[in-house]
Amino acid sequence: MMESKKEDVRRKHIRLHMEGALTARDKVGVQDFVLLDAYTSESAFVDNLRKRFNENLIYTYIGTLLVSVNPYQELGIYTVSQMELYQGVNFFELPPHVYAIADNAYRMMCSELNNHFILISGESGAGKTEASKKILQYFAVTCPMTQSLQIARDRLLLSNPVLEAFGNARTVRNDNSSRFGKYMDIQFDFQGIPVGGHIISYLIEKSRVVYQNQGERNFHIFYQLLAGGEEERLAFLGLERDPQLYKYLSQGHCAKESSINDKNDWKTVSNAFSVIDFTEADLENLFGIIASVLHLGNIGFEEDDQGCATIPDTHEIKWIAKLLGVHPADLLEALTHRKIEAKTEEVICPLTLELSVYARDAMAKAVYGRTFTWLVNKINSSLVNKDFTRKTVIGLLDIYGFEVFDKNGFEQFCINYCNEKLQQLLIERTLKAEQAEYEMEGIEWEPIKYFNNKIICDLVEERHKGIISILDEECIRPGPATDLSFLEKLEEKVGKHAHFETYILYLTRFCMGEDHCISIFFSIWIMFFKRTTTSYIKISAESLIQKIFIQCFTGFLEKNNDLLYRHLKEVLCKSKNVILRECFLRAELENRRRPPTVGTQFKNSLSSLLEILIAKEPSYIRCIKPNDRKEPSKFDDFLIRHQIKYLGLMEHLRVRRAGFAYRRKYEHFLQRYKSLCPDTWPHWHGPPAEGVERLINYIGYKPEEYKLGKTKIFIRFPRTLFATEDALEFCKHQLVARIQATYKSCLGRREYVKKRQAAIKLEAHWRGALARKAIQRRKWAVRIIRKVRQVERSMFSTQASDLLRKMCVRNLVQKYCRGITAERKAMMQQKVVTSEIFRGRKDGYAESLNQPFANSRINEGDINPKVLQLISHEKIQYGVPVIKYDRKGFKARQRQLILTQKAAYVVELAKIKQKIEYSALKGVSTSNLRDGILVIHVSPEDKQKGDAVLQCGHMFEAVTKLVMLVKKENIVNVVQGSLQFFISPGKEGTIVFNTGPEEQIYKNKNGQLTVVSVRRKS
Repeated sequence: MMESKKEDVRRKHIRLHMEGALTARDKVGVQDFVLLDAYTSESAFVDNLRKRFNENLIYTYIGTLLVSVNPYQELGIYTVSQMELYQGVNFFELPPHVYAIADNAYRMMCSELNNHFILISGESGAGKTEASKKILQYFAVTCPMTQSLQIARDRLLLSNPVLEAFGNARTVRNDNSSRFGKYMDIQFDFQGIPVGGHIISYLIEKSRVVYQNQGERNFHIFYQLLAGGEEERLAFLGLERDPQLYKYLSQGHCAKESSINDKNDWKTVSNAFSVIDFTEADLENLFGIIASVLHLGNIGFEEDDQGCATIPDTHEIKWIAKLLGVHPADLLEALTHRKIEAKTEEVICPLTLELSVYARDAMAKAVYGRTFTWLVNKINSSLVNKDFTRKTVIGLLDIYGFEVFDKNGFEQFCINYCNEKLQQLLIERTLKAEQAEYEMEGIEWEPIKYFNNKIICDLVEERHKGIISILDEECIRPGPATDLSFLEKLEEKVGKHAHFETYILYLTRFCMGEDHCISIFFSIWIMFFKRTTTSYIKISAESLIQKIFIQCFTGFLEKNNDLLYRHLKEVLCKSKNVILRECFLRAELENRRRPPTVGTQFKNSLSSLLEILIAKEPSYIRCIKPNDRKEPSKFDDFLIRHQIKYLGLMEHLRVRRAGFAYRRKYEHFLQRYKSLCPDTWPHWHGPPAEGVERLINYIGYKPEEYKLGKTKIFIRFPRTLFATEDALEFCKHQLVARIQATYKSCLGRREYVKKRQAAIKLEAHWRGALARKAIQRRKWAVRIIRKVRQVERSMFSTQASDLLRKMCVRNLVQKYCRGITAERKAMMQQKVVTSEIFRGRKDGYAESLNQPFANSRINEGDINPKVLQLISHEKIQYGVPVIKYDRKGFKARQRQLILTQKAAYVVELAKIKQKIEYSALKGVSTSNLRDGILVIHVSPEDKQKGDAVLQCGHMFEAVTKLVMLVKKENIVNVVQGSLQFFISPGKEGTIVFNTGPEEQIYKNKNGQLTVVSVRRKS
């Protein structure tokens, strides 16, 4: 009866706590938007995002999708310890993080041997590039690594700064905005080790080369070259350091920006070039092209009396001709004339001033755009893995985000079209996964209402009817084609589409006197998606057509055609610059077919990308910027609501929620909440499904709050889950209090018994000790008395003097021994080993006796962190700077010799040049002279690189440490005259030791290493 009452009281406490303790999480929000009660409310979504942002919690899940808010400050959440924390952990066990996305994709790839991709999208400045860097760094640190594959990993990491230099630029929204799309495949072998990669680039913004808006810059590489390039290089390229001298760099009026350190970035890019395997010839050709673009921008044109363009100052022409390896006269003619081919003849016509400027800019854009493609291919060739066994991959898609500006050009049209396609893929994949899970679990599928943007994608890409097809038709049709005629064609063909608006409709409404406030939709170019917002602009009737035309349509036909005059192509095909010869092939001149337009090329490449993505398992990261001013802790609600709509986060949440906010396997649910029910605590021995059913019945779940599937429990409302979680916290306190009371009682009893037994034992031992002490005291007194009597009898004999001397020496020795520290004792033991090896066998041994040995000659801070990471599983015992002589050319190189418990490492900065395991160590040789040369011999059968020839300033110390770590007898050989060392199978080298007036080491005529030492007089 009493037990029943206690159980009723306990159940009542649990239910009260479930109802009343839900306010704790109100401060920081929920870490998964799926757990929002008002999941259809955009305000609730923004409010949850704000709460977490104010607490510096920048990551939140929507199921397995990660929403990331750029904090614009360092938060200290990307350390190595954080990486280790997320490594191998279940996805939902830790708070949301980009490392959790990376680790989940990696673990799924390794366990299921299938391919994955991580899609990173968002507006410029939202942190997409940084997110992809963090993922790459996570793989570099946490994946298993071998020394031979370290180069592949370094090249993967350092490809980023090179691509950022050539493909990123400062915009009004972002100091390091990616002006191209990038998809990178990271290849892994069957052990999960990164072994190679491949990069695909999409739609680089070539127009930025020749024009930048106010407050924006050209691509970083131009400014980095001018700020950090060597004086000799700049002189060779004909460049000055001041970027204001170049038209292509000064149009945005912010060539020098305090937040960007171009000089330091140049050093990073230069280092990356050396690792990625660019030769000096490659760099000379590459920077020759970059410099030629700057010279192109400074070419000035004038109009002659016939209205034709001329170039009065040919100074820049000469520099371009030199750098590109073309004839100056040919280049001059190609920039001011156009070659027109008839059926049987060619006619060269002069260009007007406007067309010459167009030709110059077209050449600059074509040269830079194709060079960027060459650069990506060059990086890919350095990343390719020569092993053709089956690989699994994780793809990283860092794609430009959906954005809406006051002026939206052709590039933004393509960018937003790309985002619509990716949004369509995301919704379809998520919907399909949800439906498959419901069917697998036997849960009834409830249809979900969401905006299907297929109609938008069809409007853009439909064959013969879509905007891209209409644009292509307008580009190739005979007769004068303009942006305005293209707009009219659009109105004719797709004007009645529900998601399309043009100025003609608004002009009609305006003329009919509807309103003075004309609605202009800015979405992907002229289209308006129902989930975006509307901008209203007051405008007069006279300027209506011109205003919309300038803002929305200028340059569409020109950018879609992206034509380069044939005359200029011929000049570039004759270039002596190796890169340009690869970019402009003569086969182009022979092919008379019109090349595909930029829009069609982009549509085709996007289709190829989607085919790649469909074949892989997806993960998603949606990046959001909290404000336009890049200020930390500032949360702009209006801006964030825009991004939530553009990114389709509400649609994704609606699909992901699909009626049930939470689902969990029976085993995991029971393991977590079993303490809430007496029947399941502490152990449940039946099937997990029955245990969960009994648990939720005891707690009091209502039928409409949950469903039981085949392997999972589905909970409909977040509040039900929160209540269960809070009840668990309440129960934990009760359990802890009970455990503490029982444990303290047990400890008290145990302590009392211990003390009682100890007291009895102490008393017995103390009595015995006192008795033994008394006996010893008496025995000592007897011995002293006897000795005194003996001394008295032989006081005047020599024996007394000897006895006193021995007693004095013994006393002094005992006193000295007591004062020796453990560290000095170890050093003396090392000196004993040194004496056994070198005493009487090598010059300079006697002088070394007074020099104490050190624990190490290198601090841990002097060792590169990458090396420390590679040997982190071994404890460093000793380190010393050495000079290593190449086994073939005997070239001296600065190295570090690091001794661990298992092996000796010869280290160069961040690389381990040679690892010598002690089991493979054959012996150590040194001469009998004063030189510091030692040769570490290795067994040829162990496939080592060969014997290591080293010069060490602390030779006695280093050899002693090595001998004590190897624990082999007679491994040190002190030779006279010369010694042989192993270079490679069947090949040996010789070191000759001589004495002379001065110390020197050189390679003699016989190809032997000669070591000359000074023999001092003893």
